[in-house]
Amino acid sequence: MIQMSEKKTQTPYSKIVSSDTMKNMISPIQNAVPSPTFLWRFKVTLFLIWGLTCCKIGWDSVMRMDANLRDLFLYEAFLYYNPLLLVTIMVWLWGVNVWVFLQSNVSYPKVFDIDQNHLTHKDIWKCSTWMTILVPTSMTSYLYLYSHGEVSLAASQPVLLYIFVAMLLVFPFDIFYLSSRYFFLRTLLRIAFPLQPISFPDFFLADILTSMAKVFSDLERSVCRMVNKQVATIAWFEADAVCGSHSIAIPIVLVLPYLWRLLQCLRQYKDTKEKNCLLNALKYSTAVPVIFLSALKYHVFPEKWTTLYRPLWLLSSVINSLYSFYWDITRDWDLSGFSRIFKFTKPSLVSNVFYGRHWVYFWVIGSNLVLRGSWTYKLSAHLRHNYLTVFGITLLEMFRRFQWVFFRVENEWNKITRAGGVQLTEVPREDEKLLGSNIYDV
Repeated sequence: MIQMSEKKTQTPYSKIVSSDTMKNMISPIQNAVPSPTFLWRFKVTLFLIWGLTCCKIGWDSVMRMDANLRDLFLYEAFLYYNPLLLVTIMVWLWGVNVWVFLQSNVSYPKVFDIDQNHLTHKDIWKCSTWMTILVPTSMTSYLYLYSHGEVSLAASQPVLLYIFVAMLLVFPFDIFYLSSRYFFLRTLLRIAFPLQPISFPDFFLADILTSMAKVFSDLERSVCRMVNKQVATIAWFEADAVCGSHSIAIPIVLVLPYLWRLLQCLRQYKDTKEKNCLLNALKYSTAVPVIFLSALKYHVFPEKWTTLYRPLWLLSSVINSLYSFYWDITRDWDLSGFSRIFKFTKPSLVSNVFYGRHWVYFWVIGSNLVLRGSWTYKLSAHLRHNYLTVFGITLLEMFRRFQWVFFRVENEWNKITRAGGVQLTEVPREDEKLLGSNIYDV
């Protein structure tokens, strides 16, 4: 009995000793886990090393080229990777938009009619980080292989990248944000075929696509050369050749986003009978003569271009820029009263800089006017000879659209709150079931 009682009294002590031992064994393991700050710095360091390595390899590869062919070589490489680079930058900017929405009282999930499991700004930046790694890496491989005589391997680099991106978008398995990819592709389909009532995500994304017209144009040029096996060759060098710079496909692709948006406005007018829809459709129609009159330069005599078509192009450019600027300020943004931007939920650096500051509105209005005019340069095919200038103007247009997003979403949010939480877009009940947008992550 005494021995049994001793065993019983020893059991708790042994448990205490064993638990203390386990704690001592676990605590070093826990202490060995690096802190989030250390991991972030480590990732940034690796990213910088990768970026410098790509720059060094790319520069050395370009310098190996014949000086007479160097510009042509860079132009071709730039054409293949320019579309995906621009898309990557736009994804980064969209992540910033979402982050600012999170700091404010604007509920963008309600504006876009999506559930609360949408992509956060961190998820969006994660996607853009991978795109930032993949695209320059492929471009560096193309430059290196081409400059070292491996032409066939170099030609495969942009082709493989395009195939990978396309497969990733349509991959049917539940990885890499399946519901978000499905929502995005489905919205693109609704934009291309506006046969149903138009929702806010439909025309919001369609508006962004008008700022990405350069991406569509360069994608068409790139895919054309891939299909015709002209990658890493100069078969396209002649302007009138297949996939040449004078192809009629260039203005057709440039005008597509504007035609889609125009058809959306006509569909909205059919559903709502509001005259503003027709006026909005007229705005998008003013981009058509800018694009096609510019393309005529390559298909008419120089005298006729100088005396007739060039003045018409200039007139249509001014009309398009001023009309679009007026619509941005008075309709898309409703800045006529200089209402305060984003009532932030808590004080921060962003709120201190922007909230209630009139200079924000003066800057946005002034920059929007200037950038609306410069964007006409991009829409004009006969001004595309300097690809670096066009790339810079496209970046400026993306920045203008980045600014536009803040005020457009806030304006829609104000409409929703004034209507008591009911969105103003007219969508029938049966179509809401078809949309089913509340089950998709965006």
